[in-house]
Amino acid sequence: MNGQALVDAVREAKATELDRLGSDKYLIAATGADLEGAPVLRSVAESAASGRDTFSRWADEATGDAASAFETAAEAECDRFDRVVDSLAALPDDDADAAATIDGTDAPLEDALAEVDGTVERLAAAFVGRPLVADRTLLQVVSFFVNEADEQRADLARDLRSETQARLDEGVDLLDAVCETDADWERAQRAAEDVVAAAYEAYATALEAMGVDPKPVC
Repeated sequence: MNGQALVDAVREAKATELDRLGSDKYLIAATGADLEGAPVLRSVAESAASGRDTFSRWADEATGDAASAFETAAEAECDRFDRVVDSLAALPDDDADAAATIDGTDAPLEDALAEVDGTVERLAAAFVGRPLVADRTLLQVVSFFVNEADEQRADLARDLRSETQARLDEGVDLLDAVCETDADWERAQRAAEDVVAAAYEAYATALEAMGVDPKPVC
């Protein structure tokens, strides 16, 4: 296996979950059905805060190229957080002080990422599983702001989605460099799939709590 084959394998294995995470029900789950600009941006900021803190901790615990990769990822999440919070604070109907309460603890993947251990597993979680989820969910953020005729925030979400794809591409190269055996690749794939599964479980649980079926209506 190689990095690209792993990404393809995770996409195939978790196709149903990823498709549903990219549905128009995602923002209902992420915002508690509060479909306004501020709650949508807060959900994105929570994710960035969680990534910032998790990747910073992983950088401290890793060595070599993995430490550098996690440090760079943490810095990128910090930048994403600042940009989203700035956009949030500029909304006319939002309390700017509310941004101070965003600490990542409400991010759907916070607990799942905290449980990941091992360099291979953490690289796969950070650079494959999490970006695959974000690619789908950010598509709904783009669509939301397009529908709101808010091109500035739609463009911000597009930029975040493009950066997510770049992180996934980086993950391919990183895993090619660190995975040496079939067992390494198996652990990496399992870790990435576990992240997607955790994101879907949080999504489905949130919808079911509101009486909404997470499955598409056929």
